Amino acid sequence: MLHGIFYCIILNKPIGIFDSGVGGLTVASAIKRMLPNESFVYFGDTRHSPYGDKSEETIRQYSQRITKFLLEQDCKAIVIACNTASALAYQVLCDSHPHIPIINVVDPVVNHVGSKINNKVGIIATRATIKSDMYRKKLKRLNPKLHIATAATPLLVGVVEEGFMNTKVSAGAIEAYLGSKKFADVTTMILGCTHFPLLQREIERFFEGRAEVVDSPELVAHYLKMVLQKAGLSSTTSEAKYRFIVSEKTPSFARIAKMFFGEDIKLEEIVLR
Repeated sequence: MLHGIFYCIILNKPIGIFDSGVGGLTVASAIKRMLPNESFVYFGDTRHSPYGDKSEETIRQYSQRITKFLLEQDCKAIVIACNTASALAYQVLCDSHPHIPIINVVDPVVNHVGSKINNKVGIIATRATIKSDMYRKKLKRLNPKLHIATAATPLLVGVVEEGFMNTKVSAGAIEAYLGSKKFADVTTMILGCTHFPLLQREIERFFEGRAEVVDSPELVAHYLKMVLQKAGLSSTTSEAKYRFIVSEKTPSFARIAKMFFGEDIKLEEIVLR
């Protein structure tokens, strides 16, 4: 009986989710919808956002520090809800914590897109993610025949962080980036930054049905569900709890968090050392 109680306690531990700021809330929201019994602890590193213009070593240090903190909160799995950290820190985190499931946001998208017959794939992301070339390499490994066009689109991160979605500002930035000839004939568009799903409807309108804009958060949530089921870690409780922590409280984080999760969220500020 005691063994069963301890087993349930392990199953009902929270999932740890982290991002450089508000973008990972798109992933957290999808996880809440798809896995309503799962609790989570979300850490937004707003003090150091955006990660896209930081060095590889700095991003790894931030990611290791946050992962250590989330594991100290008794998290049973970690979701790197940041494309830049997924590209640059995922393997380091897996090597450091081999007994904890760690999910990145790149692989579920690559598996979805690479398994389909596509003429041309477009990828937009931060400078660091594009520089890592991880999406292109993994897609080519799965499907060598793919034609791939990429672009760093750092302004779109600022558009989301500052709350300029569905405005002339967002429309102008999307037109400036996606109006490039390199994206003229794409059949699939990967939004390689978790901030960008907040612009997904606008980007879909820009393409006017000519390209599938991949719903990355849904793919990540579905992948997490499979990983937890396979590891025997799916929650058995119906009382999911959500905790939101930032390294620095910002109006944009509070606004977008409330948009996804309602007015009753409690935002904690913790500076990691």
